Amino acid sequence: PVGVVVVLLLSPLAIPVKMTFFRKKSAKEPNPEGLDQERGETDTTSPLLKPSSSLGSFIEMEDDDASDVQTLLAEGGGTVDKERRPRRGEDFRLREAFVKADFWLLWFVYFLGVGSGVTVLNNLAQVGIAVGIDNTTVLLCLFSFFNFVGRLSSGAISEHFVKSRAMPRTVWMTLAQILMVIAFLLYALSSPATLYPATALLGTCYGFQYSLMVPTASELFGLEHFGIIYSFMILGNPVGAVFFSGLLAGHLYDAEAIRQGSSTCYGPECF
Repeated sequence: PVGVVVVLLLSPLAIPVKMTFFRKKSAKEPNPEGLDQERGETDTTSPLLKPSSSLGSFIEMEDDDASDVQTLLAEGGGTVDKERRPRRGEDFRLREAFVKADFWLLWFVYFLGVGSGVTVLNNLAQVGIAVGIDNTTVLLCLFSFFNFVGRLSSGAISEHFVKSRAMPRTVWMTLAQILMVIAFLLYALSSPATLYPATALLGTCYGFQYSLMVPTASELFGLEHFGIIYSFMILGNPVGAVFFSGLLAGHLYDAEAIRQGSSTCYGPECF
């Protein structure tokens, strides 16, 4: 299951990678060899008097803004039938947020990050026993403490960089996901020496993402209907817990315990 969780945590990176490195070319590049010929032809047929570049750009700006002006005038007269959809950062209704890719990408990231984190929290005692740690209370205390640290630091750190360097909060969610991948790889080593730092790192990232969702959702979808939008967004927590904990981790743990002929599973094969 560690490999499945790692792949799922890294899967949202495919969208920005595709948008950045695999963009479609909108126009064909001009041919440099025939450039002089085209210039010669245009020089012979071009009129003597040309409008200035500033006038041309002004005309283009008027054409671009014509539809917006007409929309504003129509709104003033009460003749607009179709309401303009809100843009990013404006106030969204829930049904308007449902048709935005940003909403579902954010929900999917939250589902993966927080869902996998709460799965470890639910099974942390069993993980410790399977590795060979007798006192699993230390692991739970360690996770809870760094969960508090992550929740407390997410707002302060993201707010500082938003104001000082205009860094979006979603960048910090991406960094938290990457650190969670490292934490799960440490869990996969199945060693008591790596279990404690992995638990501390995962608790920090879990709390960081959990708390960071509040300002991120409010900045993207506004505050007017923030309550219902955020309530739907945090459904990723219980849905992720059911999927990762109940279906994936629980099934593997029970299957390995039955194979060992005991109600308690021991060894790295449990998870």
